[in-house]
Amino acid sequence: MKIKFLGHASFLITSEKGVRIITDPYKPGCYGGGIKYDAITEEADIVTISHEHDDHNETKIKGNPVFVRGAGGKEVKGINIFGYEVYHDKSSGKERGKDIIYNMEIDGVNVAHLGDLGHTLTKSDAEKIGRVDVLLIPVGGYFTIDAKDAEDIVNLLKPKVVIPMHFKTAKCDFPIAPVDDFIKNKEVKRMDGEVEIKKESLPNKTEIYVLKPTK
Repeated sequence: MKIKFLGHASFLITSEKGVRIITDPYKPGCYGGGIKYDAITEEADIVTISHEHDDHNETKIKGNPVFVRGAGGKEVKGINIFGYEVYHDKSSGKERGKDIIYNMEIDGVNVAHLGDLGHTLTKSDAEKIGRVDVLLIPVGGYFTIDAKDAEDIVNLLKPKVVIPMHFKTAKCDFPIAPVDDFIKNKEVKRMDGEVEIKKESLPNKTEIYVLKPTK
């Protein structure tokens, strides 16, 4: 599969068979211009929405996609998707509501997108989420988990590949931290906007890939 970082918490994931999944598409200019990434023009077959905030729930996506919301298991266009309900804060949703983690089986690789997860996870959570090979994880803090919580979750889920998201950039004016806090003192692979991942070539130990937003 190919994973392309569009920006913020949005990725375009394309399977070997050409099924296109867009995660948490943002509405350009939302929150008073806080999101400055360009509009998403890529087509999708599936769009996953972790929660109903404007930087995660754009519906104007080309390709007549199926929108996936909420918890539970489903198969869409040959992709098995499991949604697991968590929270957008440390107060069981009292501040910012619920969030859905999506664990998607794509080309035999389990890709988990944590949305705007706002708290650490337990061993019980990890067991219910299931195996995670590629982890798309927020690291910016303030609205989501911060770098320390993200590191704890990586150690709990033990993915082969970690791709950070939801961090401050020149095109995200939110009061969140840049990716630097998460990758400090860690070995990372910095890449352009896209990476190709295959089951047979997954690393033996966890690697961090920092992708450059393409929007």
